[in-house]
Amino acid sequence: MAEFSLELNDDQKQLQSWVHDFADRVLRPAGDEWDAREETPWPIIQEAAKIGLYGTDFMAQAMMGDPSGLTLPVVIEELFWGDAGIALSIFGTGLAAAGIAASGTPEQTMEWVPQCYGDADDVKLGAFCASEPDAGSDVSSLRTKAVYDEAKDEWVLNGTKAWITNGGIAAVHVVVASVDPELKGRGQASFIIPEGTKGLSQGQKYKKHGIRASHTAEVVLEDVRVPGSCLLGGKEKLDAKLAKAREGAKSGEKQPAMATFESTRPAVAAMAVGIARAAYEYALGYAKEREAFGRPIIMNQAISFLLADMEAAGYQQYRAGLLAWHRLFGNAPDVLGVNNLIKAALDPAKVLAPGRYGIG
Repeated sequence: MAEFSLELNDDQKQLQSWVHDFADRVLRPAGDEWDAREETPWPIIQEAAKIGLYGTDFMAQAMMGDPSGLTLPVVIEELFWGDAGIALSIFGTGLAAAGIAASGTPEQTMEWVPQCYGDADDVKLGAFCASEPDAGSDVSSLRTKAVYDEAKDEWVLNGTKAWITNGGIAAVHVVVASVDPELKGRGQASFIIPEGTKGLSQGQKYKKHGIRASHTAEVVLEDVRVPGSCLLGGKEKLDAKLAKAREGAKSGEKQPAMATFESTRPAVAAMAVGIARAAYEYALGYAKEREAFGRPIIMNQAISFLLADMEAAGYQQYRAGLLAWHRLFGNAPDVLGVNNLIKAALDPAKVLAPGRYGIG
């Protein structure tokens, strides 16, 4: 296990610079257009795939080939610094890939993760489907059901998933469903729904206040039939887990949705840091240029102190997010101040607000 450190090596610094350039040159200029269109920026995803930034190989190297655990958060931060909507359209597939890796066998991971991404000539998307209209992300209350048809060795799924990134347009949907409702969260499993499967459709596409270049929609499952091989982890493992749950014994396994969420939380922290950093830089530039009462507003103590607090909050939470990432690999404490990350992203608006010498 690598020694714990937050220092980037030379390769990581070079990668950081390369991704920053891509974000500055490609994402930022296109951000307003795709946000206004509220459409998935397929051409930019394809460009990311052609340079090796979108695909199975990159994700495998960034996640599994990096003992420091720093590479993926660094890449995500730079892309979200560029534009959050387009960046999420590029990295949203990673949640589906994480869902497969968290619950699937090595053979299933090798088969299905590449199908989430496609290739540079024919890019695909993946979608992870856990949240529901009446349950949100309360995984113990999911109502989507999966029933096993033993005669055909097929699973039949029915239900509705809500707020799904890439929902309905993905090539691969990873769906968390209840196989034994009485067991609540311990009676659930994850399933692969391959492209073109009958019964899966897109419900409403959500109108959002931001990050609109990332597609978010309902996923409706009506008598969706998938082969037994699409149960992640396999039926023998599921049966053993259910038997232990019915006996009241611990299986030692995490609930499928929570296993996926926990493996991706540091990535979400890096997203927030990228957005917060971009907001801070914009506010700082504005404060230096905007004049009120004959001097730049940054000369006012309230503004300068607020900007100083923002910078400190951003880097403190960057450290916390990376520590959490290391914790997932077993070599750092679990520290992740998500509320502070949100605050760091919102505070720059105060600099621009009327009453603080801002926009008005």
